[in-house]
Amino acid sequence: MNVFDIIFTTDFGYMIFRVTTPILFTALGAMISRRAGIMNISLEGLMLVGALFGVIGSTYSQSVIVGVLTAVVASLLLSLIFAYFVLKLKSDLILTGIALNLAASGGTVFLLSILCGDKGVSTSMNSLVVPNIEIPLIKDIPVLGEIISGHNVLTYVSLLCVVIVYLLINKSPMGLRIRSVGENPDAAESVGISVIKTRFIALIFTGILGGLGGAYMSMGYVSWFARDMAAGRGYMALAAQNLGNGTPIGTFLSSFIFGIADALSSTLQVLSLPAEFIQMIPYVTTIVGLILYAMNRKHKANKLRARL
Repeated sequence: MNVFDIIFTTDFGYMIFRVTTPILFTALGAMISRRAGIMNISLEGLMLVGALFGVIGSTYSQSVIVGVLTAVVASLLLSLIFAYFVLKLKSDLILTGIALNLAASGGTVFLLSILCGDKGVSTSMNSLVVPNIEIPLIKDIPVLGEIISGHNVLTYVSLLCVVIVYLLINKSPMGLRIRSVGENPDAAESVGISVIKTRFIALIFTGILGGLGGAYMSMGYVSWFARDMAAGRGYMALAAQNLGNGTPIGTFLSSFIFGIADALSSTLQVLSLPAEFIQMIPYVTTIVGLILYAMNRKHKANKLRARL
């Protein structure tokens, strides 16, 4: 079996959509906060908290909906903590984000050990899974139906969120305020727009979408919570929204690229290649993406200086 026999299959296409889902949710949330002028570094923590509380909520309620809502609320609260420290207490957003990520990493393990006595995986908890659905008509289309149909409900919700976020940012009064605050906070303040309030609202959206990304990881991608299961996807989401240049469509396409890299790291394990090389593919892609973003920003800055 060679690489092409693995990649050019419907199974690989199906997997790309699966692994793109949590990255896309979180990247869309990061994009909204970025448009408001706030770079949210705590995305990894948002996903971890959402993943654990999705399992907890569904276990104790035996309801998928309650589990997802619990994940969203937990992630939202963490995002509000980030907002309070950064916007009210004026702490450094980079350090605050890193601190919350570390707190989420250790705190989720601590809480898991209290609830089920396990510091690794929540397999002893009877958590539920968001169901997969078949799309009528499309499921019967050869090749395309096998790739697009039969995904988790949250995967289709993530695609719908691309449209919703586009309408929010570009077609709504709230989107106009978010863009105004991000582009020129002083001018926005001068016309009566509360910069802090608008950024709080943007970070609320970030928390909701990060919670959905976390819920998918523990209630869709797999059916349990595992220690540090976000595995850098929060940073991939941050890189994806940067590469997407602050647009929903660009963020979707960038997330899809990172999804391909993540799918490759899982699929290529059947080949006799060093495991370390395969596992580093998504992270190398993240670094390359950030380099391209920095080069693009530098190019735009040089062009602007040349015009002036």
